[in-house]
Formats: sequence, C-alpha cells, structure tokens
Amino acid sequence: MSSSTVGRVPSGQPDRPADSAKAAAANSAEHPWPVRSVAIKVAQWIDRLGSIWVEGQITQINLRPGTRTAFLVLRDPSADMSLSVTCDPDLIRTSPVPLQEGSRVVVYGKLSFFTGRGTVSLRVIEIRPVGIGELLARIERLKALLAAEGLFDPRLKRPIPFLPETVGLITGRASAAERDVLTVARNRWPAVHFEVRNTAVQGPTAVPQMLEALAELDRDPTVDVIVLARGGGSVEDLLAFSDEALCRAIVAATTPIVSAIGHEPDNPLSDLVADLRAATPTDAAKRIVPDAAAELAGVRDMRARSAAALRGWVDRETRALGQLRSRPVLADPLRELLERRHEEVERLRTATRRTAEHLIRAETTATRHLREQLTAVGPAATLARGYAVVQRVNGKERHVVRYIDDAPAGSQLRIRVADGAVTAAALGTQQLGTRTVGAEPTENTEAGRT
Repeated sequence: MSSSTVGRVPSGQPDRPADSAKAAAANSAEHPWPVRSVAIKVAQWIDRLGSIWVEGQITQINLRPGTRTAFLVLRDPSADMSLSVTCDPDLIRTSPVPLQEGSRVVVYGKLSFFTGRGTVSLRVIEIRPVGIGELLARIERLKALLAAEGLFDPRLKRPIPFLPETVGLITGRASAAERDVLTVARNRWPAVHFEVRNTAVQGPTAVPQMLEALAELDRDPTVDVIVLARGGGSVEDLLAFSDEALCRAIVAATTPIVSAIGHEPDNPLSDLVADLRAATPTDAAKRIVPDAAAELAGVRDMRARSAAALRGWVDRETRALGQLRSRPVLADPLRELLERRHEEVERLRTATRRTAEHLIRAETTATRHLREQLTAVGPAATLARGYAVVQRVNGKERHVVRYIDDAPAGSQLRIRVADGAVTAAALGTQQLGTRTVGAEPTENTEAGRT
C-alpha cells in the first residue's frame, strides 16, 4: 500500500535551464545568498506544488480550547517519516468518524513554508477517515499483488527446526501474547532460550519497530526461529501485520518465521508470507518446541518396542538354532558325513571291481582266442600235422631249405619234426614240377630224403 498519494501535479513550472544557470552563476563564495533569499526561494518552490491529497496515520492531535488552529502529526505507517499538519478545529470536531491517534486518514491541503521558522506544514481543508471497507479493499489488492509475485508459494516456506536452541520473539511489551508464548514454550521444553524484542504492535510506530527487530534477530546466527506474536484485535489494530514492507521483509529473511497474530479467524497478510502460521500465540509456542513429556514418553515407548522386537528376534533365532541342532546331521555331523562317504566309497569300489572283472574276463577270452589262433597256425602245430622243417647245416650257420637248389647233393641237413630233429645228408635232388619264381613250396614239394 502506498503511504502517500499526490492528487495533482504542481501548478507552477520550474525555472528554465538558462535561468538556473544564470542563478547558479550569480551565487558563489564571493556572492552568497542571504538566508532570507534562500527561505523565500524555498517558499516559492513549495508554493508551486499546489494542493495535494496525502494519506497517513495520525500520531498526535493538539486541539486546545479557544484556539483557531489544530495541530496534528501525520506519519507514514511504513517508514519513520512524519509531516506537520494544521487545520481548522471544526474539521476534527465535525468528522463523521471520531478522529484519534492511530486513525488512518486522507487529507487535502497545501504545503506552506514558514520562512521565519524554516519549517514546512501542510494546511488541510478536508479530512477523510479511511474506513474499514477501504482498508480491507487495500489489503485485498496488496494480497493479489503479493500472490502474483509468488510470495505465497509453499515452495518458499522454510522448514521449522525440530528443536530450536534460541527463539526470537517480537511482541508487545508485557503483553498477554508474550506471556503465553514464554510460559507455554518453557513448560513444554524448559531448556529453550528466548531473545525477546518488545515493539509496538499497532499504531504508527509498529511497522518500523518490527522491521528493525526482525532485521536484528535475522542477523543473529544463534536465533533458529522468529515468532511474530500479538493478541486479537480489530482490523485497524492488526493493520500493521498486513503492511507491504513487513511482508516483504518476512519473505526476505533467512531465518524461519512463525506468524501468530490474533485469533483463529484473524488472517493478516503476514500469516500468508510466513513460513508457518499459528492460530494463536499459544499455538505458536506449541509448534516451535516439542513437548518434553511427550518426547520422553515416545522415547520410553520406542525403547520398549525396541526391547520387545529384540527379544522376539532372539526367541526366533533360538528356536531356529534348536531346530538346526535337533537334526541328525548336526547332532553327530562326523558320523553322518563319514557314513555317507563310506557308502559312496563302497559303491565306487564295487562298481570298479565289477568293471575290472568284466574287463579281465573279456581280455582273457580274447587272449585265449588269440592263443588258439596262434597255436593253430604256429610252427609246432604244423609240425604235429606231419610237416618238417629242413635246414642246411654250414658250420654253425643254418639255412632253411626252400628249393632243391638250396640243398645240393652231399649237403649236411637238419630235419626238425614234431618231437625232435633228424640229421641227414642230401644224396641228390629231384624236380617234381614247374617252379614259379618266388613261389613258396607246397605240401607236395619234397626238399630231400634221408
């Protein structure tokens, strides 16, 4: 919300650049202006502003009986700035809404510079109190503006620490809100520490003081969370907590902020921009620190559940171990293992013996068949059938006689038969048939005779 509004532009125009340059050239250390000239020029410039509309908050009313002028101080609710105002006392007495300190008004008048005292005052001829409807409408317009900028976005909300060591508290001095927050929080968690900043929570100085306290606590690295607390009140009483400057300061703060303003139905804009909204100051105390008794009960419950779970696990493992130990293989693991291996070895030995015996029998049969075949075609069997082997003896050498040419007449012969050998001499040779060169002798071939 704007703290002041200008109704129309000044009636006069500033000096032309040439005139300004000429005036500046005329003024120097050698040619200074007297105070009266400066005062007159300032009065002329202010007079050119003309009549204007100004909005502010009345912080002081000086209305003395019998006087023709009432003196007021009009303050900007969002800044530490004020303006002296004078008016006819009847404007205050005949106001449709009683004017008092803290009232929001819109005035129409003309600024005047008093050259004798060097002060500026606004002489007003009309005063319009700002009604509840207008205040609510302005709050709604500001709410729409802040929402459009995304200042209500839940993603901007900072998490509140579970167990803050130091809590910053901004509230009115000796207020019920301060007492509720401190009492409830310390009853729940006695070790919590508070940094309390007492400020005005309504009136023209509320916003500047709260902004200063908020900035101070936000700079303190030991403060984990800040609480804005105030009891209930009317719309005008809670107006400071819907101020635009305060809302933007809450968003810009790096420390999480809890807004605990008024009662449940009250909903100033600080509730929307804060990281956490509490329905009341008492609710804020409950939400910023845990309940020590509840936490201890939770710890005891978790310890009991953990112990029960551990005992249950031990019981299950004990039963499983008993089942394993009851098995024969674990009751006598060596016997079971050796018996199984012994049976396997015996089975393998039996199979090996059977295989070896079968192989031996097969080889024995094959050997016998081969021996019989060799015996049938061997020299001894041939000799036993009536054949003989004739050898020509030449000294110690012996040559088998295959052809008649190998044993000419007179050759010494050795004839081997089935049961021995006969010594003979070749008396002559006789050709029995045509001999094929290289052919073996037949049964009918006679090598010699004795």
